[in-house]
Amino acid sequence: MQQTERLEVSLSEDGRYRVLVEAITDYAIYMLDAQGIVTSWNPGARRVKGYDEHEILGEHFSRFYRDEDRAAGLPQLALATAAREGKFESEGWRVRKDGSTFWAFVVIDAIRNSRGEIVGFAKITRDLSERRAAEKSLRQSEEQFRILVQGVTDYAIYLLQPDGIISSWNPGAQRIKGYLPHEIIGRHFSQFYTVEDQRDGLPQKALDIAAQSGRFEKEGWRVRKDGSKFWANVVIDAIRNSDGTVLGFAKITRDITERKKSEEELERAREALLQAQKMEAVGQLTGGIAHDFNNLLMAILGSLELLQRRMPDDDPVLVRFLENAMQGARRGASLTHRMLAFARKQDLKPVAVDPVALIRGMTELLQSSLGPSVQIETRFPLDLPSVNADPNQMELAILNLAVNARDAMPDGGTIIIAAKEQNAEIVGLPDGRYVCLSVTDSGHGMDENTLIHAAEPFFTTKGIGKGTGLGLPMVHGMIQQSGGKLVLRSRKGEGTTAEMWLPVAQPAAAADEATLDDRPAVTASRVILAVDDDGLVSLNTVAMLEELGHKVFEASSGKQALEILRHEAAIDLVITDQAMPEMTGIELAQAIRRERPDMPIIIATGYAELPANAEVDFSKLSKPFWQRELAEAIAGVASPQHRH
Repeated sequence: MQQTERLEVSLSEDGRYRVLVEAITDYAIYMLDAQGIVTSWNPGARRVKGYDEHEILGEHFSRFYRDEDRAAGLPQLALATAAREGKFESEGWRVRKDGSTFWAFVVIDAIRNSRGEIVGFAKITRDLSERRAAEKSLRQSEEQFRILVQGVTDYAIYLLQPDGIISSWNPGAQRIKGYLPHEIIGRHFSQFYTVEDQRDGLPQKALDIAAQSGRFEKEGWRVRKDGSKFWANVVIDAIRNSDGTVLGFAKITRDITERKKSEEELERAREALLQAQKMEAVGQLTGGIAHDFNNLLMAILGSLELLQRRMPDDDPVLVRFLENAMQGARRGASLTHRMLAFARKQDLKPVAVDPVALIRGMTELLQSSLGPSVQIETRFPLDLPSVNADPNQMELAILNLAVNARDAMPDGGTIIIAAKEQNAEIVGLPDGRYVCLSVTDSGHGMDENTLIHAAEPFFTTKGIGKGTGLGLPMVHGMIQQSGGKLVLRSRKGEGTTAEMWLPVAQPAAAADEATLDDRPAVTASRVILAVDDDGLVSLNTVAMLEELGHKVFEASSGKQALEILRHEAAIDLVITDQAMPEMTGIELAQAIRRERPDMPIIIATGYAELPANAEVDFSKLSKPFWQRELAEAIAGVASPQHRH
């Protein structure tokens, strides 16, 4: 009875196992006898291998192997291994009924009886073709990525461990940073940072940000193996596993030094353009102010000169005050000359200039411009020849150099202005006699690179808004136009010397300024039309002309002047202001010449930029002018009898 119950229980368990095996379709589960003959076949085996049960039972399992595997004895080896070790496990290619192959995971277990004898084998096979294809695709992808990374030379691409230790190194990293793989792998990436950035903890901050937000990106200076620096764009991405733990970091660095230089050059050009535009506006404003001031000086100087002619000599107090007023007006005229020179609205008129007298004459201007913290020392030989230069431009050049010297001495100091005749071969000038006029400071000096660019337009070391970068170029241009050369000598920490090499003037009588006692040249009486839109200037011009013995018609505009000319045939000379509304002096001269081609014309102006294509012959009289200069201009034009 008990044996019957045990048999029923055993049959019942076998039934359950059979149901379980028959229900599995993802695995091929079947039995082999001791010789490898298939003795059972589940639905999973039918799905995986393609055989129905009646087609495979009684067949040897070796038919599932490829020909080459059978020839190599792999089926027998599998059974022998399972028999010897109790289990055989491997992966490999297997063959379906239709001849197609698939990648299989195979387990063979030996089945023994109670005496330990092998009675057969249990075999489980799983189709891993899809997993193998995925793994192969992954390997190919990884290999392609590796090839890609190794082929990139414009970017440094490498991996970091969570603590920042370098674990891979591509050729781009080698090219940009200079390290070979064996020199850098295993070392901390912080060595690419500058000492200052390391001290501030920037490498660790970068990793912390990447770990927290997943990504870190920044630009900054990095250091190569040879110690040189480059401007880098850096991206650090955190690499995480499935649970979010940081496994390391992917780091990409690009050398963008050239781009940064281009951006900086573009910014400097933009700043230089803004500065140039600002200076152009200042120049226009300065020129306009100087022109208006010239007209005022005309009224003042003319009135003072006419008053002087009429003042009794027996009142020394009044004479002294008048002389003082005229001296002040002369200084005002000198100031307008400098303003017009700055605005480039004055002709360059080279004459024989005594450099010693010129510098001594502007000492007061220099001292007031440089301030009390700067002392001026002059060193001149007893006998120094005159130089060929425009005195106004020369004054402006010396003032520019002196201001530069002052700015190089923020705590004050001494500026030495010296002059001596020197050999031109020293600076490579053509043969001839030259005077070297130098301005020396005891300031911080310039390094070699700064010295090379110092005379370039818009180059300045004074900061935005503090320097135009035009001072030295203006000096250089003036000296070069005069046939000389600007030479700069400087060393860092040892001050600067600016040398103006100017050619010695040919022996000639230099024109002296008119003195208070100068009397106007006597000229033949003429009928003159004086044209000026400024009533103050016109009043003095007419008075000076009448005192010279001329008959004067007065006009306040070009239109009125033409009307007078058409009615007064006796007029034989026109003196007109240039800057007038509606019709300029040049336009008036052109209109006059169309009606009276032989009419002599004098144009009075404080500007130099009269139209080059005016197609009108005329004399020019610079404003403000003295009565003597007015008389000389009149004497210089053709006499009436030469025109009739």
